[in-house]
Amino acid sequence: MKSLHRLVALALATATLSAFGADAATNWTDQCAKCHGADGKGETKMGRKLSIGDMTDAKMQAKFTDEEAAKAIKNGLTDSTGKTTMKAIEGLSDDDIKALVAYVRTLKK
Repeated sequence: MKSLHRLVALALATATLSAFGADAATNWTDQCAKCHGADGKGETKMGRKLSIGDMTDAKMQAKFTDEEAAKAIKNGLTDSTGKTTMKAIEGLSDDDIKALVAYVRTLKK
């Protein structure tokens, strides 16, 4: 009986993580890929214009914490002159943002 409970718990956890990942991937595609590219390399017209870093590069990802990434998603980014370099993503819950940050971390090679 304990094995059955463990199996059910494992199945539910897997389903939850799969849904969690799917939402983050959708948010990435809908909100981020325009500039960062579907693969995270930043090789889009806007990515090149803004000199967006390659999110697949471990050294690039080491430059920011999860908290900094979440803040950037929630509030956007500006350069030293105050010019917006990344717009805030509106309409995402804190859980959505946390999932999106986790998704960005999966892009690292």
